[in-house]
Amino acid sequence: MRDEIEIQVVGPVSGAIRPPGSKSITNRALACAGLAEGESTLTGALDSEDTQVMIGALRRLGIAIDADWPSAALRVAGCGGRIPAEGGELYVANSGTTIRFLAALVALGRGTFRLDGTPRMRERPIGDLVEALQQLGADVESEGPGGCPPVVIRAHGLPGGLAKVRGDVSSQFLSGLLMAAPYADRPVELGVEGTLVSQPYVRMTLAVMSAFGVDVPAGDLSRFRMPPGVKYRGRDYSIEPDASAASYFFAAAAITGGEVTVEGLSRQSLQGDVAFVDVLEKMGCRVTIDADRIAVAGGPLHGVDVDLNAISDTVQTLGAVALFASGPTTVRGVAHIRHKETDRIGALATELRKLGATVEELADGLKITPGPLHGAALDTYQDHRMAMSLALVGLRVPGVVIRDPGCTAKTYPRFFEDLHRLTGGSA
Repeated sequence: MRDEIEIQVVGPVSGAIRPPGSKSITNRALACAGLAEGESTLTGALDSEDTQVMIGALRRLGIAIDADWPSAALRVAGCGGRIPAEGGELYVANSGTTIRFLAALVALGRGTFRLDGTPRMRERPIGDLVEALQQLGADVESEGPGGCPPVVIRAHGLPGGLAKVRGDVSSQFLSGLLMAAPYADRPVELGVEGTLVSQPYVRMTLAVMSAFGVDVPAGDLSRFRMPPGVKYRGRDYSIEPDASAASYFFAAAAITGGEVTVEGLSRQSLQGDVAFVDVLEKMGCRVTIDADRIAVAGGPLHGVDVDLNAISDTVQTLGAVALFASGPTTVRGVAHIRHKETDRIGALATELRKLGATVEELADGLKITPGPLHGAALDTYQDHRMAMSLALVGLRVPGVVIRDPGCTAKTYPRFFEDLHRLTGGSA
């Protein structure tokens, strides 16, 4: 892909699209299928850097995965909870789900495993997960300063027992522990300390675990007890379209005053990010939700004050929409996104200011006040969501250039092609 792309202004965007499969569900299904007894077939799977990194790591662990990408299908030969490889080096790039899920998963094995990634991954805290695994009897340490990767696991099976995990940095720590827990030597009980961020993602984890045969009572998401003796079973599993990716197309309708339908999603989706349409509705859009599709029609937009803790992957998308609203938009409850692929609060504030907005960084979010907008060359910080969200501004504002558009390969390699097709020439 080119080093930069200039987005072309278009009229109201109207049409229908089905985004690729959910990255979050694909990697959870891969983890459960990899541990299961028997073979699984995952359909609708996402082909992206994050999922390829997970597949590559599972293969290095000795779990056979046959990928049929033209059909978006993965056949996974489960290991029955017995990790075949006796140690190894696992490269996770900048995939948070991969390192956090696999750090817990390889603790079930035998041998020494080392997980490492990009320079940015070495800045992303994982110490709370390490401490929780240690409480469960695992021999784990983070080699990086400040409790960051690389992570070394000297695995001898996961003894189990009681562990507490902080909930305010990443829900992926808890998800990794939950998915590995059925194969611990003795029952596991997990307690969450503090406020659990991104709660819909934990409910997604529990739903995927249930689909593979392990039902864990959710309660108020503060304490989890594994049912004794229940393991994953291989199965055919269909992955729904990515709701985070859908947010960009919903936002395109809002920004341009058009109407976009995303197929394959509904209110019953496993993904909390479908709730982004509720935010757009509060801003003035018209939302129609059917059994297998959601449509958003743009209207006059006004600013809102919202807590996006539960759907924090849509903060940057909302930042783009907020530029076209009357009045300021305030986003709260997302302090943890400073630890994502980049500092998403600081990076978003910097780039929105380039476009003419006034942006105030808050302790747990930001306040965006629209101003006279103008084009700018925008940096993406090797963050796929920066590239996809900021591109939307160019649908209305001439001269918006996205640098390093190829970073969308992390979760959506064909994003700019799909945006081009939907808008009839926007990229």
